[in-house]
Amino acid sequence: MKANAMGGRLLAGLLACCAVASAQGATGGAPDRMLEGRIEGRDHQTYRSLPFEVPAGTSRITVEFEYSGRERKTTVDLGLAGPDGFRGWSGGNKRRFTVSATDATPSYLPGPIAAGRWSLLLGFPNVRASSRDSYVARIWFDDHDGPEPPLRSGAAWYRGDLHMHDAHSDGSCASQSGQRVPCPLFLTVQKAAARGLDFISVTDHNTVSQANGLREMQPYFDRLLLIPGREITTFSGHGNLIGPVAPVDFRVGNPGVPDWNHLLRSVRNLEGVFSINHPVRPSGEVCMGCGWAPDPQVDYALVQAVEVVNGGDADTPYSGIPFWEGLLSAGHRITAIGGSDNHDPTLQAATPGSGEIGAPTTVVKADALSMPAILAGIRAGRVFVDVQGNGKRMLEFSAASAGRQVGMGEALRPAAGSEVACEVGLQGVAGGRVEVIEDGKIVQTLPLDAARDTQTIRFSRSADGRRHWLRVNVRGGDGRLWLVGNPVYLE
Repeated sequence: MKANAMGGRLLAGLLACCAVASAQGATGGAPDRMLEGRIEGRDHQTYRSLPFEVPAGTSRITVEFEYSGRERKTTVDLGLAGPDGFRGWSGGNKRRFTVSATDATPSYLPGPIAAGRWSLLLGFPNVRASSRDSYVARIWFDDHDGPEPPLRSGAAWYRGDLHMHDAHSDGSCASQSGQRVPCPLFLTVQKAAARGLDFISVTDHNTVSQANGLREMQPYFDRLLLIPGREITTFSGHGNLIGPVAPVDFRVGNPGVPDWNHLLRSVRNLEGVFSINHPVRPSGEVCMGCGWAPDPQVDYALVQAVEVVNGGDADTPYSGIPFWEGLLSAGHRITAIGGSDNHDPTLQAATPGSGEIGAPTTVVKADALSMPAILAGIRAGRVFVDVQGNGKRMLEFSAASAGRQVGMGEALRPAAGSEVACEVGLQGVAGGRVEVIEDGKIVQTLPLDAARDTQTIRFSRSADGRRHWLRVNVRGGDGRLWLVGNPVYLE
C-alpha cells in the first residue's frame, strides 16, 4: 500500500512537471490557474467540479488538461460551466479548448466571459478499482495561451487570399434546388483548399461570427491556414482588419467613433493587419461607402496595407495601385496586397467580374505557415501579388550596395553616386516583361526570354543621395499585369 502511494505521488509529480513543461512550450507562459488532483477507483462513473475564479475584464479562457492511467483504461471527460450556466462538454475528445465572446472550440459555446466562479467539470466513465492516477488542469486568461502551432514550419513563400465573404455577411450561391441562398462557409474553405492556397482570411462585413466555424474546420483543413478577419464597412470607406476577433465598434461618424483615426487607434494594439480595400471604387447605391473617403484624412502610420488589386480590377480605372503609389511617394511604408472579394465560391474565373477565390493571390514570405508569421510578413512588406492567381509565378526582388543586400519591404542606404545593383528572380513568366518603377514612374522595361521558365534579371540604378522607392511589375506578352512587387526603399 505504501509502495502504491509512493508510486502515485511520483507519477503525479512527473505528470505535473511534464505537463507544465509541455504547456509552457505550447503556450509560451505559465498558466494563470493550475488545478491538480487524484483519480481513484471510487471515482468510477461519478462527476466532479473544480472551481476557479475568473477576474473581471477577462475576454478568453483556455484550458489544457492532462491525466495519467490511459494504459489502465482510466477515462476522464471534460466540460465547463460559468456563473451563467453550462458552457459545453467535450467528453474525452479534447485535451485543450478555449471559449470567448466571439468563438469557442467545438463542443463549447461562445459568449460573454463573466467574472466570478467558473468550474471545470470532470466525468469519470471508467476507473478501475485498483487505479491511483493524477490529473492537472492549466488555465490561461485572455490571450496568454499564445498562438496555435504552425501548420507548416520553415521560411517559404506562402500563397493566400485576404478578402472573401460567405453566409455570415453577403456571400451567396445556388442552393440544391437552384435558389439563391446565403452560401455556407464550408464551400469557401473547400474551394480555397482545392485552389491549392496556403492561407485565407474570411472577412465578413463588420462581424467575426465566422471565426467559430473557422475554428471548427481548422483541424480538418490541416494544410490551409484559416485566419479570421472582418471587412470594416463604413459610409466613408472599407478596410479589412485581419487576425483579431475582439469586438470593434465600426460606426464611424457615431459619437463613440467620431472618425477613422479614432477607430484605427482603437485596434492598433490587437496585433492584426489593417488594409484599405478597393480605395478608388465609386460610392453610391450600388456599393455604399466602397470608395476610400475618410474625413478628416487618416494617419497612415496606422495603416499596414492597401488592397491594390481587388478581384479583376487590375489594368482598370478601379485599380488601387496609383492610390498606393501616392502613399509611398508621400513617405508611407505600406504593403501592397490583393484580395478576390469573392462572394460566391462556386463561380469560375471565366465569369465576368466574379473574383474567383485566389485571384488575385497575395504571396507572403513568412517564417512559418501560422497567423503571426503571415501577418508579420505582410507588415514587413515581404509580399508580391499574383494578379491572376496563376499559382506558378514567382517574384523576388532585391537591391544591394556596398556589400549589403535587402529585399522587398526593406531599406538600403546607398552613398550618393554609388551604384545600386538590383536583381529580379522570376518563375513562370516566360515571354513577359519587367517594368522597373521608381517613385511611381516606369524608368526601364526589360524583356523576358520566351523559352525559359526560370529567369534572373539584373539592372542597376545610381544613388543620388535622396529618398526613393524602387519596385517592379511583371506583364505578360499581351500587356496584362501578372505580378505586382513591393518596394525596396532607398534612404
